[in-house]
Amino acid sequence: MPQSSRLPESNSQLDKSSNLLTAIQRVNAELWLERSLRRLQSRLSMELSRVLCLKIKLFSEADFFQLILEQLQIALEDYPSSVFHQGCLAVALVQAKASFGSICYLVRSSQKELKDKRASIIPTEENQLSLKLSAEITLEELQSLEHQFPQKAWCLPSSYSAYSAWLIMDVTFSLSGDETQIISGFMTGAAQQCTQILEQLRQILDLQNYCQNLQTFNKNLERTNQLKNKFLASTSHEIRTPLSSILGFTQLILAQGYEKSREKHQEYLNIILSSGKHLLALINDILDLSKIEADQLDIHWEKVNITELCSSVLALVKEKAGNKGLKLQVEIDENIPTLVADSLRVKQMLLNLLFNALKFTATGTVGLRVCYDDSFISFTIWDTGRGIPKELQDQLFQPYCQITNSVSNRQEGTGLGLVVTKKLAEIHGGWIEVESDINQGSQFTIFLPLTPNAVLQLDNFPQFLAEADKIESEEMLGTSVSLHPISLDVLLLEDDLDNAHVIQTFLKNKGYWVTWVKSAAEVWKVLTQISPAVILLDIQLPDSKSFELIKRLRQHDKYQHIPLIAQTAMAMQGDREACLSAGVNDYISKPIDLSELTRIISKYVR
Repeated sequence: MPQSSRLPESNSQLDKSSNLLTAIQRVNAELWLERSLRRLQSRLSMELSRVLCLKIKLFSEADFFQLILEQLQIALEDYPSSVFHQGCLAVALVQAKASFGSICYLVRSSQKELKDKRASIIPTEENQLSLKLSAEITLEELQSLEHQFPQKAWCLPSSYSAYSAWLIMDVTFSLSGDETQIISGFMTGAAQQCTQILEQLRQILDLQNYCQNLQTFNKNLERTNQLKNKFLASTSHEIRTPLSSILGFTQLILAQGYEKSREKHQEYLNIILSSGKHLLALINDILDLSKIEADQLDIHWEKVNITELCSSVLALVKEKAGNKGLKLQVEIDENIPTLVADSLRVKQMLLNLLFNALKFTATGTVGLRVCYDDSFISFTIWDTGRGIPKELQDQLFQPYCQITNSVSNRQEGTGLGLVVTKKLAEIHGGWIEVESDINQGSQFTIFLPLTPNAVLQLDNFPQFLAEADKIESEEMLGTSVSLHPISLDVLLLEDDLDNAHVIQTFLKNKGYWVTWVKSAAEVWKVLTQISPAVILLDIQLPDSKSFELIKRLRQHDKYQHIPLIAQTAMAMQGDREACLSAGVNDYISKPIDLSELTRIISKYVR
């Protein structure tokens, strides 16, 4: 009886077993895919929430990319077939509008340590990459890896314009087609998750940066507010001190029968004048710093006689030195040349330093030494005072910073004098140096070039020299710069009664005939009766017609040649330029220095 073969039955069972095994593997792979993507989403979301809650203060995009690679490494090593036993994962960053980038982040399989990370990326014959940290990779290579099979690169699209990020996987695949698709699907899903989380992270980081910048701004604002309050308190104190003297001694003079001695009245008036000048100096320091910082400070270049300038400066500080019992010492190089500078600003710098020296010196000497070296002139103000500690010298030139005066046991001034002095020296093309030791006195030296670069670069430099020489020779001959036909009539336009009375009285004592009017309309009536040598006009009037008046005068055939001098409280940056551009010949700010006003008028009146 023939026996039947069992071979087909055996093959059938093998096929069934093989199919069952394949199905199990596929199910396991699909479960791995779902589980791994869910874990990745959960891990990234958790980190994002921690960043959002500020539990991680220093989390950055670099941390995010490294976290992605580590989580992908864990997932791939957990794959049933252990596909990641010889692979590595990387993130490449490509700059915007660039054709190449570099590998910035990389992790290798923990199952096989690969130490060398510096070689370039070279595709092998088996279509495998050799990823190395910091290696260059082109955008063309990345796009090629993105479209090959199996896919090895995934772009993480973003609205962020600085650079684009690419996720790269370098793994030796020994899997079936289905498993390869699952791995590719996992990387595609991971790339989508990373893109979404990365966008949210960037928004959070931008918000955090904004908040940090806002906090920094608020701190700076608070510090500025504290400095402002300190400055206002100090300035208020300084302004009230001379103002008290002005008001107090004025009341003494006005008090009937208090003191009939003319000598005492003269003493009181001198105190009032000194206090008023102190008050004006405080205001000028504030305005000067504001003008300097806005690059609006007027500099009037001229040839300066150093000897004469130093003499006038010392005359102003002589009285204060005498009152404190201090000696004044002067040394000026015999061969000192002429300096091209703004004489008023040089005088201001020297006075600031000299008054400081007198303020901080109890006994001994305060000196001024002027030397010439090559193309620079140095002005050294020295004293025998207590000196300045080294640790405090850096604060000297900071706005509103004051060093306690141990001589008078109180702070004086606004803390702006040295700041203004330093900036004025720099405007002149120079600088200032300090040397001081405790109980050894101090010395401040201003270095100024004979001719600043700002003057050398003037287009009309030769003309400037010629005009400076002409002015110098005219002053030596005692003549005026510009003369009006013989007349001593001055037309004064001023709406303030007290200011008008002061100017009118002073100019009358100087021999001028002053006609005073209160409005622009009255000017035209007076011009039909007199021919003034100059018109001295206030800019800020109740009817606000000063600029219109200037324009009409400049357009009138009969009056357009009359010199116009603006005397105004408009002393902020740009005010002088506004007046001059409107058509006035000269400008003087209030409170008016009457001697300066006389000098200006004398330029136009014989």
